[in-house]
Amino acid sequence: MSVIDTLEERGYLKQLSHEAEIRELLSKEKITFYIGFDPTADSLHVGHFIALMVMAHMQRAGHRPIVLLGGGTGMVGDPSGKDDMRKMLTPEFINHNVECFKKQISKFIDLSEGKAIVANNADWLLSLNYVDMLRSVGVHFSVNRMMAAECFKQRLEREKGLSFFEFNYMIMQAYDFYTLHKKYGCIMELGGDDQWSNMIAGVELIRRKDSQPAYCMTNVLLTNSEGQKMGKTVGGAVWLDSNKTSPYDFYQYWRNIADADVEKCLALLTFLPMDEVRRLGALKDSAINEAKVVLAYEVTKLVHGEEEAKKAKAAAEALFSGGNNMEDVPTISVTPAELNTSLIDILTANKVFVSKSEARRTIQQGGLTLGDKKVTEIETKLTNDLFDAEKSILVRKGKKKYYRLVLQ
Repeated sequence: MSVIDTLEERGYLKQLSHEAEIRELLSKEKITFYIGFDPTADSLHVGHFIALMVMAHMQRAGHRPIVLLGGGTGMVGDPSGKDDMRKMLTPEFINHNVECFKKQISKFIDLSEGKAIVANNADWLLSLNYVDMLRSVGVHFSVNRMMAAECFKQRLEREKGLSFFEFNYMIMQAYDFYTLHKKYGCIMELGGDDQWSNMIAGVELIRRKDSQPAYCMTNVLLTNSEGQKMGKTVGGAVWLDSNKTSPYDFYQYWRNIADADVEKCLALLTFLPMDEVRRLGALKDSAINEAKVVLAYEVTKLVHGEEEAKKAKAAAEALFSGGNNMEDVPTISVTPAELNTSLIDILTANKVFVSKSEARRTIQQGGLTLGDKKVTEIETKLTNDLFDAEKSILVRKGKKKYYRLVLQ
């Protein structure tokens, strides 16, 4: 089975620039391809997950990936899917994020010598001469075609419009592909379907400028059965960095997805054989919980490693299945000096809530429980008498998020 058959069977593929040629190419040859990641934060998030899985499937099939980190394009920011211009990021912030991305991507991709290439487009974009760029690259772009691109059309219809600054992003991304083609023999770009216009621009630039074959394929975006993007919670994005989203919270996110999304997520986000994916996806009613546990465990293992996945699974079972081992429930240490201070302050400082206003709303809506009692007063203080004989107390946020406060 060719890798394209695997990608198709698992539901990754959305659009292909030259479908017949791509199918023949991937069934007969080993190619160099790339996927770009703009370092706009210090962690990848669930939205990047599918692209990483596609890259991993391609590498497992013998194709060579280029991980392109956007140290240059991150200075501008992709307008695709954005209602307003992105905040300008400092070079220091971008460089820090680039290093964070490398560590996270290495969990999915073998970055050892000869197996993959890690490149940073800052190496060529930041030193470009503007007039030379216009003469050698800009001449191949039609403004009419660019304006017809979906990412630009949506912005132009809005009051704030589109800045010339952002208008250049498509040209920069196309030039990335052209550079990687020249430097490494890269002939294919992969990425999310929201990148289609930018990716086609790169394919056309190589074909026009060098009269050589180039291709692109887009993957589906991670959406639920209602068409909404997955990977968001009340507290914000679901991150792949354990310091931003704990392995337990990460596990719980997948454990609690809708029944209708289980089979798709098993196919897209795990390496389980498709026969097993279909078996699990066919489970009904309460039996579907078996599939959700498998999904949560497999996805957490991929991102955080087997040990953290086992801990998260054990913690969830202790809370929901009557188990006794509470050691793996996310733990917050409380010092004696913090006693008799605001519960909201302690929980917000330890990232149970993203803000005090979220904490207040949760209490007002009856969504915070301390021990076996619902917290009803916003001014509740954490006192010594609340802790049990083992100097701990369980905090429940909403219906399914648990934390253990331990007095030191």
